[in-house]
Amino acid sequence: MARIKLQQKKGRIFMEEVNKFQSLIIFIMVLLGILLGQIPLIQNYSEYLIMPALMVMLFLVFIQIPLKEIGSSFKNIKFTLTAIVINFVWTPLIVFVLGRLFLANHPELLIGFVMLMVTPCTDWYLIFTGIAKGNVALGSSILPLNLILQLLLLPVYILLIGKTSVDINMISLGKGVVFSLMVPLLCSIIARKFIINKIGQDKFNDTVVPKSCDYQGYFLNLAIIAMFASQGKILLNNLQILLILLIPVLLFFIINFIFGRLVSKAIKLNYQDSVSLSLTTLARNSPIALAIAVASFPDKPLISLALIIGPLIELPVLFLITKILLFIKSKQKI
Repeated sequence: MARIKLQQKKGRIFMEEVNKFQSLIIFIMVLLGILLGQIPLIQNYSEYLIMPALMVMLFLVFIQIPLKEIGSSFKNIKFTLTAIVINFVWTPLIVFVLGRLFLANHPELLIGFVMLMVTPCTDWYLIFTGIAKGNVALGSSILPLNLILQLLLLPVYILLIGKTSVDINMISLGKGVVFSLMVPLLCSIIARKFIINKIGQDKFNDTVVPKSCDYQGYFLNLAIIAMFASQGKILLNNLQILLILLIPVLLFFIINFIFGRLVSKAIKLNYQDSVSLSLTTLARNSPIALAIAVASFPDKPLISLALIIGPLIELPVLFLITKILLFIKSKQKI
């Protein structure tokens, strides 16, 4: 895929460095938002920036994804079916068990945990795959399929796993999904087709994709700042959220990593393909889940806060996992 070749040729080293410090960047944005939220004017109006910033960010994410290439994922049936089963069957079962064990008394955090953990990543998992010397092209082939399936199934998982914990308004949830996701998705499909027709595929890959990749992070940071400027006091009154989420999130990554490695051995994937399977079934898509949470649960800020805190745990874990995978690779050569 042209997009992946571009990532390998241009900016991969830069993005690797950015991802190493992404948790720190998110933490700084959280602190900045809380600080700005002490100014009454900013606190009162910052909430109006959250949804627009997230929608622009998602537009920039979606415009990079060639949905028409969704068929390419089925060139490797073994990998694709295995990844789909782990992401959309096994993972929700594990999330259900962990959620009930550790978050049954924290209904809003349970919803946030579910939304975070059942949405496979659509961007930075490729960077971690590259760092671990995995098959980036294979991992990218399933990206469009992961995106479509999570958009369709996320409301189902929320209802099945979280319905008994939080009163979920189906109409509000449906509107939230349509408004926060479908609008940016449709706009990105139209814009992508229009721009490619004007400047050509190669120039699109060389100019639009790298810029979109850069700017999506800026708008995510803006949304985080706005979120904590408007809701910072809630976080300060609930600092235990991070500790409450720590154990189930860590257990999710430990269990799924071990399970993914065992499955890779069982179906006899080579090292590069097994890395792709591990990362595409471990990395989570907090920006998409956050957009839905903001639109669907505006009166339940702890759900959104859980989705912002999640990556503070996730990203260092993913970086550690890449080091473990590289260690396994070095042992295989001996």
